[in-house]
Amino acid sequence: MKKFSLLAVFVLMLMSITPAFAQDRTVVTWFVGLGTGTNEQQIAAQNAVVEAFNESQEEIELVINIGANFETSRDTFSTLVAAGNAPDIVGPVGVGGSNAYIDVWADLTPLVEASGYDLSAFDPALVDLYRSDDALYGIPFAVFPSVTYYNRNLFDEAGANYPPASFDEMYIMPDGSEVEWNYETIRELAMYMTVDADGNDATMDEFDPNNVVQFGMNFQWAQPRLIWTDIQPEDFYDEDANSITIPESWRTANEWLQAAVWTDSFIPNTTYDSSELLNSGNAFSSGNVAMAIAPLWYTCCLDSAVGNFEFDFGVVPKSLDGEYHVATDADTFRMTKDSKNPEAAFVVLSYLLDEAVPELTPFYGAFPARPEYQQGFLDGLLERYPWDLQLNIPTDSLAYNNPGNQHHESYFPNWQEGQDAIGAYNTRLFGETGADLDIQAELDALEAELNEIIQN
Repeated sequence: MKKFSLLAVFVLMLMSITPAFAQDRTVVTWFVGLGTGTNEQQIAAQNAVVEAFNESQEEIELVINIGANFETSRDTFSTLVAAGNAPDIVGPVGVGGSNAYIDVWADLTPLVEASGYDLSAFDPALVDLYRSDDALYGIPFAVFPSVTYYNRNLFDEAGANYPPASFDEMYIMPDGSEVEWNYETIRELAMYMTVDADGNDATMDEFDPNNVVQFGMNFQWAQPRLIWTDIQPEDFYDEDANSITIPESWRTANEWLQAAVWTDSFIPNTTYDSSELLNSGNAFSSGNVAMAIAPLWYTCCLDSAVGNFEFDFGVVPKSLDGEYHVATDADTFRMTKDSKNPEAAFVVLSYLLDEAVPELTPFYGAFPARPEYQQGFLDGLLERYPWDLQLNIPTDSLAYNNPGNQHHESYFPNWQEGQDAIGAYNTRLFGETGADLDIQAELDALEAELNEIIQN
């Protein structure tokens, strides 16, 4: 069914349900803030979409409510739900952001079936990400495959080869050796690209880790489980037993991270990361970090690179098992089960998932789940960043997506409390005492804490 026809069918359905509908618009509320969507450019794009939708028809009035920041938005949303004033639509929101409100979301199955909404345009694996017990809690909107961002200028200055642009490509080290693109390779390369104020790199005995002016890499703004899953995806929650086990590969990954920050010094610790040198937390955008492994949404926050340096995309390194795995964030818009106007809300939801995609995804840094909009997104990147980019990387990366049970935001009970516990561990690892941590003991304690959390 064509887009306009689908919208028209819903409008007619709504008119038949509400006789006064043509005279009094049905208000549908859209809440933004549990994920991306709160920076200045995103707000402008979202407001433009609201205006365009409201001008496109006369039956529904779409009203947007944008939170100030993530923490404030969570409090606001929780208050609205508790007061019986839940918004109709929420998003964009990721898998993790949704997990904190697992009982709030509406099953879309009846609305999909009643409208004949076509799900065949999407990769079934993406649709299945939103299924649970035969219910459908979301429809794919945006995907964010992880890539290796790199600073061309720093690589050119160092005389180093760029990270691979394809998944079958070996990497040529500065000494001319040909090696697999994996986490051992990226460690050696990142040390070579880490430089102190005297020009010594981190492979040299003279290197001063207390006076670094350029770092080899980071995992830009990544939550701990995303970093661990980048290094090796795992399913760590056993639903039948209701238990969590931190796998051996994640234990290895955390030892690798501790060495990267505190021994090899190529990943910035918290003090460095928050410094002016690294743009007060937006480190890769400072131009002083050679590589960043991060999902594609990070393109939303690289406009400061224009005129300062050129970045590009490479593939992610092979994981510990010697295979390529791509940790992919996935955002969508969800409906709340307490929506007072579910049919009207689904009209808006359908619009956001289709007609609004070209307007929103460039500002979310989001690769559209709908194939017909993907090229437009890639073309938009070239307009924002006017140099050649390896635009095959986002498309090629989708073939290596992690399955849902190994997703870095896969569900476990008492989600937010568990995330906070993992975050507290990560703070210790990257903070002042991180060099002295007994990683295995810390992870034993974290595993025990998580199991206590999910039992409550």
